[in-house]
Amino acid sequence: MDIFTLVMWIGTLVFLAISFAKNKAKTAKALKMALNMGKGMALSIFTIIFAIGLILTLMPPAEIAIFVGKQPAFLATVASALLGTITLVPAFIAFPLVGTLVDAGVGIVPSVAFLTTLTMVGIVTFPLEKKEFGTKFTAIRNGLSFIFAIIIALIMGVFI
Repeated sequence: MDIFTLVMWIGTLVFLAISFAKNKAKTAKALKMALNMGKGMALSIFTIIFAIGLILTLMPPAEIAIFVGKQPAFLATVASALLGTITLVPAFIAFPLVGTLVDAGVGIVPSVAFLTTLTMVGIVTFPLEKKEFGTKFTAIRNGLSFIFAIIIALIMGVFI
């Protein structure tokens, strides 16, 4: 376990203890709510992890790297970005997935484009977002996120 994770755990436990000392009933209620939220998200998280595992089994990162490597850089970047827009994946799943692709030889720019769209743009979540925020807001947010994902990828290509 790295030092950052250790500090986060210790900080969490300290603040939890302070909260318990201040008001046991509210803290217990908050913990129950958090547990119920975690149970609700667990199925989605496990489904995403399973889907990524299945995709990486059917299309190994080395084959993806070969395919992406044959494309011109800009085309590979846009294609990776489009692939990333399919679903909205939490960062703790997206980073290891992209790390696997980079280790297999996928370039930095397409990998960053994939990562940023994977975490910022979501076609699958569009209907839910549209329901909550409206079509115009959702379309503008997803469109701008896609454009900025390409820009971020190109900038990262210069720095790395």
